[in-house]
Amino acid sequence: MNIPTTHTPLFLRHASQLVTLKGSSNAPLTGAEMEQLHIIEDGSVWIEGGRIQHVGTDEELAALYKERMAEAEVIDASGSLVTPGLVDPHTHLVHAGSRENEFEKRLQGATYMEIMAAGGGIHSTTRATREASHDQLLKESRRRLDAFLLQGVTTVEAKSGYGLEWEHEKKQLEVAQELHRTHMIDIVSTFMGAHAVPADYKERPDEFVDLVMNEMIPEVARLGLAEFNDVFCERGVFTPEQSRRILEAGKKHGLAPKIHADEIEPYAGAELAAEVGAVSADHLLRASEEGIKAMANAGTVAVLLPGTAFFLMADSADARAMIDAGVPVALSTDCNPGSSPTVSLPLIMNLGCLKMGMTPAEALTATTINAAHAIRRGHEVGSLEKGKKADLVLYDVSDYRSLQYAYGVNHARTVIKAGHVIVRDGVRVG
Repeated sequence: MNIPTTHTPLFLRHASQLVTLKGSSNAPLTGAEMEQLHIIEDGSVWIEGGRIQHVGTDEELAALYKERMAEAEVIDASGSLVTPGLVDPHTHLVHAGSRENEFEKRLQGATYMEIMAAGGGIHSTTRATREASHDQLLKESRRRLDAFLLQGVTTVEAKSGYGLEWEHEKKQLEVAQELHRTHMIDIVSTFMGAHAVPADYKERPDEFVDLVMNEMIPEVARLGLAEFNDVFCERGVFTPEQSRRILEAGKKHGLAPKIHADEIEPYAGAELAAEVGAVSADHLLRASEEGIKAMANAGTVAVLLPGTAFFLMADSADARAMIDAGVPVALSTDCNPGSSPTVSLPLIMNLGCLKMGMTPAEALTATTINAAHAIRRGHEVGSLEKGKKADLVLYDVSDYRSLQYAYGVNHARTVIKAGHVIVRDGVRVG
């Protein structure tokens, strides 16, 4: 993360609503807990050394730091909403090319899987990504990160999966690592060599599974290129048994399991996620009742992607049923060129409310602390608590519900990353 070092304290004062999500660092929130935002009116935060030192009312902090007020840079948050920096736990950030031609085909009636079977979809982006140089991928992905930042996103997960052979999977992961080192946004990397079966393995998919397990995963672990291992468990892609083998192989090499599950049809993906101890199961549009119960019992985070369902003109996942069943729910853009070309988590919050039965409070929880837990960062980000990284967003609204209410509008005015102002008045300054 490319943040300059400074010892100047930062004192954010007088927020109309300071959404802290206090006390949610040890585990994701479930059920009724997802409504508990712990809002402080006339709230203030003292930041020093890139970390949050105190959170409370302005009266409390002004008294506590009265001898040091002259040292600090003061940010007046009067009339503003302040939240933790937003966290996007599922993106395909590093890729080349776009697929607007497929968008038109879908409008004419073609399905996502039909387009993929004809050589489009993931295969189309794979060709473009293989042809792109490291520098091209770096430039295009940095541009996307800049757009995320202006929307108030301070941490993202980034998957490989558009290489489908080691040289290009490695290239994607190396780009993500370089961006993590040089960009203001923190990036958490996921290896997803099992995103699709490459065309030249179409008639022998088990050979590709063996390649992922025995050659790619060990190299990812040896080089320290990723923290998670993901697989697309779907009919016509990888079977539950193939997915289990891939995820278990990753675990043997220290890569925590994630899974694209039950997106197109019920395929026992949610059940598999619980069985292998996946940190998250993502998509879940067609998850079974049994799978939802299994995830609740296992504590697996459901990362739901309403923008994908919206863009593919499909029914959304049943967030309401999952929350009521005790599954911790997070939301993500699924930023990718084929099924969700967006970087707007506020729009995703709106879709979570309108399409999946979530409340505004649940949607905000799902894009902050629960999203952080979906990538094992709940101890660092996702809530405003003493000792955590000072990632905050100030919005030009005074009520958190405005974020979900005014769809397609970016209210983020100021973004603070690790205690440094990097977006001011909607313009990047760091």
